[in-house]
Amino acid sequence: MSLSFDPDSLPLPIGHFIGGELIATTDGIAMHRPSDAKTYADCPVADADLVDRAVDNAKAALKASNWGGVRPRERTKALQAWADLIEREAEALAKIEALSSTRPVGQLVAGDIAVTAEQIRFFAEFADKEGSDLVPTDDQTLGMIVSEPYGVVGAITPWNFPISMAGWKLGPALAAGNAVVIKPSEMTPFSTVYMAQLAVKAGIPAGLINVVLGDGPVTGNALTGHADIAKVSFTGSTRAGSAIMENIARTGVKPMTLELGGKSPQIVFADADIDKAAAAIAGSVIFNAGQACVAGTRLIVEKSVADRLVAAIVAQMKTVRPGPTWDETTQYSPIISERQRARIASIVDAAKVAGGECLTGGGLMAGEGYFFEPTLIANVDQMNPAIVEEIFGPVLTVQTFESEEEALALSSHPIYGLASGLFTKDLSRTIRFARKLEAGTVWVNRYSRSRDHILPTGGYKRSGIGKDLGREAYHANRKTKSVLISL
Repeated sequence: MSLSFDPDSLPLPIGHFIGGELIATTDGIAMHRPSDAKTYADCPVADADLVDRAVDNAKAALKASNWGGVRPRERTKALQAWADLIEREAEALAKIEALSSTRPVGQLVAGDIAVTAEQIRFFAEFADKEGSDLVPTDDQTLGMIVSEPYGVVGAITPWNFPISMAGWKLGPALAAGNAVVIKPSEMTPFSTVYMAQLAVKAGIPAGLINVVLGDGPVTGNALTGHADIAKVSFTGSTRAGSAIMENIARTGVKPMTLELGGKSPQIVFADADIDKAAAAIAGSVIFNAGQACVAGTRLIVEKSVADRLVAAIVAQMKTVRPGPTWDETTQYSPIISERQRARIASIVDAAKVAGGECLTGGGLMAGEGYFFEPTLIANVDQMNPAIVEEIFGPVLTVQTFESEEEALALSSHPIYGLASGLFTKDLSRTIRFARKLEAGTVWVNRYSRSRDHILPTGGYKRSGIGKDLGREAYHANRKTKSVLISL
């Protein structure tokens, strides 16, 4: 089976998806393919009235289906059927996502889509295994903590991993008995629409997933500020997360989960497996061209092995094979837009003005599309723009240390604390650093998530509030009340 396809002949589900129906529109935000910069479609923009319609449909679907009140195993079976259909439709889903996003089609079927199906099954199993509790009281009373769904959850997902992020939001919210109104990024909206269509085909009641397309200022604000949205879940930039908090505060009070930006360190000690560390570090920056909130973009290495490690990373950076996302042999992604590529270039230039030295890369790649060279910058201090700013591109900085204290000091970022990497064979050091690193995730002798969906993800500092994945994500989609009964 070949996954490569003609980008000019791929049918797309262009429109909002409300109440189980695709609502087609004829205009919106012009969309450009990152791989060749060509305009190919318009993303519709849902105004406040259309968001109202989506929320009303979600409320009606919850009532008609009694989704939050049916036997929990019924939710489990429906979500499992959806996961099965996502896998069966993986080729079509991958092509829709690859066209508009930075994700090469060859990586999507076995990667993003397979993992998303697993995550949905993971959360489906919580439906009949996590619930209310009897709690200790005296023998004249009965105490209970009752767990209930919120109702309608508002979700907003980013452009860098559209299918994966939709799964992160939809899986736990639906398993917990909620309906969802979801807004994907206006740059990568159509794979989420297709996922919602598959959910209805799999037997999930129409209206429990409604997809409204549009931008943040119009559609996003209408969604997060809607009076009938009971809880908000957002993944994206720290700046956008702050704006969402402000909008919610202006329009009411509701719980929120925010998974935001990062500027994650990777600390390498001299006793580490240097070849293994080089592969993990280079891979974290090359993967999706560094367009991941957890990308490990700050290398902090013990001075005695710095030259060897840097040489190995540079060698791997020089082997990337860029290409269009619709070619299944492509290994290296484009940047999502010309605007984002220009931002990356401006930060790299500013880093060089501040004294940084590009050991490799540092510029635009020739040819069609928005490609940027894998870049490694040395001679940077803690105030260098490449250290301070979340670049969201294939740019790695390198700093050296001679003591554990110095390594910890360099690893700390004043704003971000999303993830971190540690490479060492010393178990005692591993435990010390795992406790002291200011990050919501610590990876040791690796730098990537696994398929262990039980491990939650979320940040410290301005990298977010709450957790995605893990049982924490399921419980974040349930509210609790205390009940005390006199006997």
